[in-house]
Amino acid sequence: MVVARFRIYLHASLKAGLFRDSSMATDLIKKQEKFASTVSRRLAAVVFADVAEFTRLMAKDDAEAASHWRSLRHDILLPQMERHGGRLAQVPGDAVLIEFQSVVSAVSWAVDIQRSIQSQSENPNTVSPIKLRIGINVDDIIDDDGMLLSNGVNIASRIHQVAQPGQIVATQAVCELVRDRLPLHFRDLGTPPLKNIDQPLRLYAVEPGGNGSNETLTQPFLLWSSRPTIAILPLRMVHAGESEQYIGEGITEDIIAGLSRRRSLFVTSHASTLRFANGAENHRSIASALGVRYILQGSMRRRTTGAGNPSTSIRICVELVEAEHERTIWAECFNGNDTDLFEFQDRIVSNIVASLEPRVRKVEFERIRNRPTESLDAYDCVLRALSQLYNFSPQSYEDSEVILKRAIALDPEYAQAHAYLAWRMIFWIGDGLSRDVKKDREFALTESRRAVTLDPDDAFALAIRGHVIAFLDRRPSEASDLLEQALHMDPNSSLAWALSSLSHAYCGRGNEARQRLQNVWQLTPFDPMNFFFWIAAGIAEFVEGRFDEAVFWLRKSQRANPRFVACKRILAAALAQNGNLEEAQAAGRSLLDAEPNFSISHYLSWYPLQRHRDRNRLEDGLRLAKLPD
Repeated sequence: MVVARFRIYLHASLKAGLFRDSSMATDLIKKQEKFASTVSRRLAAVVFADVAEFTRLMAKDDAEAASHWRSLRHDILLPQMERHGGRLAQVPGDAVLIEFQSVVSAVSWAVDIQRSIQSQSENPNTVSPIKLRIGINVDDIIDDDGMLLSNGVNIASRIHQVAQPGQIVATQAVCELVRDRLPLHFRDLGTPPLKNIDQPLRLYAVEPGGNGSNETLTQPFLLWSSRPTIAILPLRMVHAGESEQYIGEGITEDIIAGLSRRRSLFVTSHASTLRFANGAENHRSIASALGVRYILQGSMRRRTTGAGNPSTSIRICVELVEAEHERTIWAECFNGNDTDLFEFQDRIVSNIVASLEPRVRKVEFERIRNRPTESLDAYDCVLRALSQLYNFSPQSYEDSEVILKRAIALDPEYAQAHAYLAWRMIFWIGDGLSRDVKKDREFALTESRRAVTLDPDDAFALAIRGHVIAFLDRRPSEASDLLEQALHMDPNSSLAWALSSLSHAYCGRGNEARQRLQNVWQLTPFDPMNFFFWIAAGIAEFVEGRFDEAVFWLRKSQRANPRFVACKRILAAALAQNGNLEEAQAAGRSLLDAEPNFSISHYLSWYPLQRHRDRNRLEDGLRLAKLPD
C-alpha cells in the first residue's frame, strides 16, 4: 500500500510539473520501481531530529536536561507525529528518527514542532532550554524489523547537523515535492560537506512564511542569516617538495580554526576546499560551489641561501577576494625564517585572523548601505546599527538602538545583537547622553548577561559583558575573569585585548594595560576602532602619571573621531596635568560645546577609576581646565 501510494504521488507530482528538475523525479520513480517487489524496502520521507547542545545541557544539569527532553518527546513530538501519520523508528539518546509516508506530512510535522517549541519558550511558565535541529530527506529505506537503514537514512542523520538550533534543513528533493503545497520559504544553503557522504547534496533551510514560490529555491542563503561566508583555500607551495606541504597545511588549518571562533563569520571546512588546491578554477566558480562570498588564497615560498651555514627564508603572501566582483579587498606578505617555524606560523595566523574581520565588515557595510531597513535580516540589522553607532550623534545613537532591537525581534536568540545593544549603551552613557544612568546601566547589564547566556563561548559577548561590569558597574577587578575567558576563546580578538587593557588601567595598572595594547596593534594596526584603542592608551598613560604620552594618544583618538566625547574629558585633564593650561581650557570649552550639561561631580560619580590618586588627578585636571563642578 505504501509503495502504491508513493508511486501515484511521484507520478502525479511529475505530471503536474512540481519538480524543477524532471530527472530528479525520474530517478526517484526508478528507485521506487526497483524496490517495489521487495517488501522490506520502500520509498519514504525520513526525519532525523536531535537536541542542540545536549552535551552542554547535560553537563549543566543532567537530570533537568533529561526531564525536559522526555517531556518534549511525550508532550509534543509523539502526539504531533501521530497526527501527521508518522512512525517512530528509533530514539537514539538525544534524537528521534521518524518515517512518514508523505513528504508534505514530514515537513508539516517539522514546522509544527519548531513552532510549538518556540511558543513554549515564549511562555515564562514553561521555559525549556531544549531546541531541535531537524533534517528531512526522501529516499528508499530498508525496514529491518522496524529499524530503518539505508543511505537515505544516513543522509537525514547528517544533514540535520547543518541546521542551527530551531532550524529545519531539507534536501532539494524534499523541497521540490512540497514547494507549491505549503506556505514556506526554501533558502539555499549550498552543498556543505557532510561526514561520510561523498555525493554533493544541495540543502535548503525550511522557513515559515511565503507561498513556496519557485524563486525562493534559487535565491542564495547564507547559514546564520546573511552572515559573511569565507573559504580558506590551501596555501600554494611555490618550488617546494611534498615534504614541505605540511607547513602550508598547518597554516591553513590554523587560520580556519581561528576564524571559526568569530561568530560574525561562517568558515567552510578545510576538507571542502581541498579540491580547489590547484588553483585551476576562478573565484566565482569556487564561491558558487562552496556557497561563500569571500575567498582567502595565498602562496608560500622558501629560499635557502649561504653555502657553509645555510639559512632558509620564508615568504607567505595572502589575498582576500570578494568573489562576486573578483575584487581583492586585502593583501599582505609575511617574511620570516625557519629558525623558529612555529613562532612564525603563530604570528602569521594571528595577523590574518585579526585582519580579516574588519576588512570583511567594511565590504558588508557597502553591501547594505542603500537597502531599506525593512529588507534587512538580523545580521544585516547589526551591520547597519554599527555603521550608525560610531557617528556619535544623538540621532545615530537612537537609530542604532531601533535597528538593533529590530535584529532581536527578527532573531531573539542572536547573542551578538544583545551584546551590541549593551555596547551601544556603553557609548550612550559614556558620551553623557543618558538621562537616567542607573536605569541605562541596568539595561546594559541585562543585555550583556543575556548575550553570554545565549552563547557562552562567544568571545565578543564575553568581552562586552566584561566591559559593562568594568566600566558601567565600576567593578573592573571582577570583570577580569570574563575578559580572560574572552581571550581564551579568541586570542586574536583585538577588542577583547583593548577592553582587558582598560580594566587594568581603571585599576591603576597602566603598564600592564599598555602591554596588552601592544597585542591590539600587532593584530590590527589599521583597525577602524583605533580611535577607541588610542583612548585606552591615553588612560593607561594617565594613571601612570605620564601625561605627555597620554596627550599624544588622546590627540590621536580625537583626530580619528572628533565626536568622541569621552576622549575630550580625559584630554582636558591630561593637558592640565601636563601644564598646558591654555590648551586644557580650550579642550574644556570643546567638551562643553559637545556636552553642555557636563559637571565634574556627576562625571566622577560614575567614572570607574579605582585608585584615589587617579581620581584626584582626574578631578584636579578637570578643575584646572575650568570645567564646572
